Parts: sequence; C-alpha cells; structure tokens
Amino acid sequence: MSETRRSVVSVHGGQLRQIAERYGVSSETLLDFSANINPAGPPPSALVAIQQAFADPATFTNYPDLELSELKQVIADCAGIQPGNVAVANGFVPLLEAALRSLHIKRCLLPVPSFSEYRRTLENAKVAVVPYLLSSENDFSYEPNTLSETLLDNACDAILLANPQNPSGSLCEAGQMLRLMEMAEQHGITVLLDEAFIDYCPVHSLMQQAIEHPNKVVFRSITKFFAVPGLRVAYAVSNSSTIEQLNRSIAPWPVTSLASDAVCAALRDEAYAEESRVTNERRRMWLERELARLKVATYPSSTNFLLLRFPTKVDAGMLWERMIVEQQIVLRSCANFEALGAGHLRVAVRSESENERLIRGLEQVLKGQ
Repeated sequence: MSETRRSVVSVHGGQLRQIAERYGVSSETLLDFSANINPAGPPPSALVAIQQAFADPATFTNYPDLELSELKQVIADCAGIQPGNVAVANGFVPLLEAALRSLHIKRCLLPVPSFSEYRRTLENAKVAVVPYLLSSENDFSYEPNTLSETLLDNACDAILLANPQNPSGSLCEAGQMLRLMEMAEQHGITVLLDEAFIDYCPVHSLMQQAIEHPNKVVFRSITKFFAVPGLRVAYAVSNSSTIEQLNRSIAPWPVTSLASDAVCAALRDEAYAEESRVTNERRRMWLERELARLKVATYPSSTNFLLLRFPTKVDAGMLWERMIVEQQIVLRSCANFEALGAGHLRVAVRSESENERLIRGLEQVLKGQ
C-alpha cells in the first residue's frame, strides 16, 4: 500500500466517506465491518420515541432539561443505583476528560494495545501516560497482581482499563477486576474503567461496586449496543461525591432532548437487549469457526467484534486495501492501536448474510496473498 493511501486509515471505524473518496467508490456500496455497531439497528421503541419527539415542536423550541433528570433516572433504574451516582455526557471522551480534571489525575497506567482515544485524552489533559504492554500470548488479559505492582513501581495515581478489552474483546471476569480495584484502593489509586461493550456480558459489570468508593469510576456507552452512535450519549457511575465533581466539569446541556428521549426508550427495551446478546453470540461463534477454517487466528472475545491475526506471510495492510477495492468490504485497520503487532485486523459481528459475504471475500483475497 502506498504511503498516500495508508494515510486514509482513520483512528476510528465507520469512516466510510473518507475511504470511499480515497478509493473512488461509492460509500453506499461499502459493507462496513470496521465499526462495532449492533447490526439489528436501533430498537423500534427508540425510533418511535424519536418520531414522537419530532412531532412535538417543544422538542426544538424548549431547552433540554439541564439536569437530565429523566435520563439519569432511567439509567439508574436499569443499573439498580441512584440518579445521584450517574453523570451523563455526549460520549465517553467528555466524561473521561471531566474525570481527569475533577479527580486531579497526574500519572496514569495505560495497558496497551488500547483504544487510541485513551492516550490522546490523557495527553490532552496533561496526564503523564505510563504504557504497560499486555501479552498477546495471554490474549491481552489483565493480571491483577502484576498490574498492581506496576502501578506502585511507577508511582501512578490512576489506571485506565477497558472491560471487555479493546481491541481484543477479552473479558476480565468481575471477581478478577474487583480484586484489581481493591488493590488499587488500598494505595489510593483511581481506577477508570471503560465498560463500553459490557452489555454483551452484563453480569461482569462493576457499576454496583463503583458507587461505594470515590476511587472507582465506571464508564458506559449506550450508542454502540443500541446502534445509535449518531446520538452521542454515554454515562459514568461512581459514588455521589465523585459524580458531583464530574458534573461540575461537564458543560451544560450535554445531551439533546431528542437523544435523551430515544435513549430512555432504548434502555427500557429489555427484549431487544436479550435478543441482541443471544444473536451476537451465535453469529460470533460461527465467524470464529469460519475464520479458523481460513487459517485466520482470533482471540477469545466476549463482544460483538473479533481481533484477527493473520499468518506472517500475509500483509495485513495490503489485505485491508484489497478487501475495499476488490470486495467493497471495510475491515478495521489496527495500525493505530499502540503496541499491537503487525498482522492484525478487526471485524465486527454483523448479520448472517453479511458475515457470509465477509468470509467469501476473505477467502478470495487470501488466495492471492
């Protein structure tokens, strides 16, 4: 791949317009496996809520609720906590920024590979980043004792984690994660835990534990699991004093009335959530088997995506490009995941027919590698 074309690789998935312009194709023809969005689409209940909100002129003429009372109450009801333990913003990054400011974080341990926005947000907040290399041989999993020792050895006052881990999808079971959080608490270290994909395995969420101590903040994204990334809604959970500090650091009216109405409806839709979990697990297992047949390795995932590791003879960058040009399929380039070795790409879990098209496309392209 030429250097010019390599520059088109975005730090995020789902950037079809940019890719289409670079390769001279229509974005409508591209099948997107780069963004981990629920292929079921938004819950019908959320679409109804949006339609009703559009029909009411007050949605546009009135300011949103400054306190976002209904949205926080619905989140609290779903999580089994109190609204005073919830902070809401238009995405994960504004919440992380608020937490870094309000908790006065100075030095943060960052296990890598990780989502690129973690390091960027930490550095923008003038937080010193201490990278910690996770082992691919151990499926990029977290080891509480080792991480705890590393935190102390490097005089860190915080650690930023993702569970399930991104980009691997590896899950740290609740008991193990809680042990790490308790070790950190003993030394006054703040744990910042991103649970963006925990909806696929909610039994391992630590939101309940986060409300008990000021040094634990759990972040949740609503938009991926419920397929509404255009609405930009996320929330953080911690004890009431920490949440009060966070809220003071968040700009007023962070979420529109339209987004709030839709998200409230989505969160109440338990049938949609359960069906999404069951369907995703079945489709992910099918993809794992088919990829293994193609001699493409995957890491254990508890999410709606798989991290692929290709044989050393395969140029993953070239394969990424050929999948676009020859198959009109966009995979997630992993070039911007810090400390992730060459030969990796990531794919979302989509519908049965789309997953089949992915496998056919990979099979064709791999024949020419």
